[in-house]
Amino acid sequence: MNEQNNQTMMPPSGINQHQSTAGEDGLSIIGLVKKSGKISGYQLSDGNTVTKEQGVELARQNKIRGVAVATNQGTEYLRALPDGAENNNLSNLPSSAQQ
Repeated sequence: MNEQNNQTMMPPSGINQHQSTAGEDGLSIIGLVKKSGKISGYQLSDGNTVTKEQGVELARQNKIRGVAVATNQGTEYLRALPDGAENNNLSNLPSSAQQ
């Protein structure tokens, strides 16, 4: 049964382009910045806010933990790695509007 639960948490094969290997000392995403309802940036645990593109680059450099870089229609974005907890999914994080 445990094996089945782990399989249901796994994303579809090939969706992630890069999985960050940042450890406990890596940054966390604590909030989203949205413009016209779409994610345009990320609020990080060190107090900085970065653009979506900067967040992707930091994840590629293994500086943000718990995320993977994925691509949708040629646009790279960050996805939370499945861990069985709902509260740390990016879509469940608080967001602020970009002006």
